Amino acid sequence: MRAVSYAQFGGPEVLHVADVPVPEPGPGQVRVRVAASVVHPVDLMIRSGRFPAPLPSGLPYTPGWDVAGTLDAVDPAVEQFTVGDKVIGFSPWLQTTVGTHAEYVVLDAAGLTPAPDGVPATEAATLPTNGLAAAQALDLLALPAGSTVLVTGAAGQVGGFVLALARATGLHATGLAGTDDRAFVESLGAAFLSRADDPTGTFDAVIDLAVIGPSLLDLIRDGGGYVAASPPLRPEPVREIRTLALEVLPDGSRLGELVKLVTSGDIPLRVADVYPFADAAAAHDRLAKGGVRGGVVIVP
Repeated sequence: MRAVSYAQFGGPEVLHVADVPVPEPGPGQVRVRVAASVVHPVDLMIRSGRFPAPLPSGLPYTPGWDVAGTLDAVDPAVEQFTVGDKVIGFSPWLQTTVGTHAEYVVLDAAGLTPAPDGVPATEAATLPTNGLAAAQALDLLALPAGSTVLVTGAAGQVGGFVLALARATGLHATGLAGTDDRAFVESLGAAFLSRADDPTGTFDAVIDLAVIGPSLLDLIRDGGGYVAASPPLRPEPVREIRTLALEVLPDGSRLGELVKLVTSGDIPLRVADVYPFADAAAAHDRLAKGGVRGGVVIVP
């Protein structure tokens, strides 16, 4: 099968399409014929050799976290899926080395859920990683309805999902973003703050996706909560503020709840561009330029 691959760290030019063996599902696993996946900013860091945490030993890598596709092989022990089902899911490829920028990928069935009906695979693929990141960030905070939360990087993919989920769960969100993104932030029922100004206000919690850092603790009430974008960025707690860190994990059940919100129209899906495997370098270039509003999607 064909897969996007790189055998050394460097610029986008190290990406190429390789022929690799078709994987076979093991116990509790399924094989997905991939229709679409997504490139994330972290993929650029890993590819360039700038990722600050340990990486799996042994290049080459096939990257890719999200997947939307159709099952073409199912382990007999798997009862919730059959061949032909359309699914979406998330692969923590840095732990498993199973990347989804491939024609086929084998994943644990427990991490998948049925794809939203009537939604193109290129759109559905934008949900798993970023949608789960948003959901798990809010789950960490466990805020009661009516609570206030400030979301930095609110117009990005994860930020947009956080705002949508906050609205759906009865939270009062404020989105910090660029002036051009005001309409988007407000369309999700959130108040808007411009990132050109110093953020003000008092909130029950902050989800800091833009990595502004510990200065945001000043905006949180005593005993509130703060979620950092990753564990190395978690500040020390002050004034009994819980400081937490986001580590996205596969969760088919939670992803299924997000699919219901997509189907009901409560969560919008955004696609910026779609690239074939052969143009993976161009996809990385597009993301590196910044200002992307929507998923940069890779298709076989």
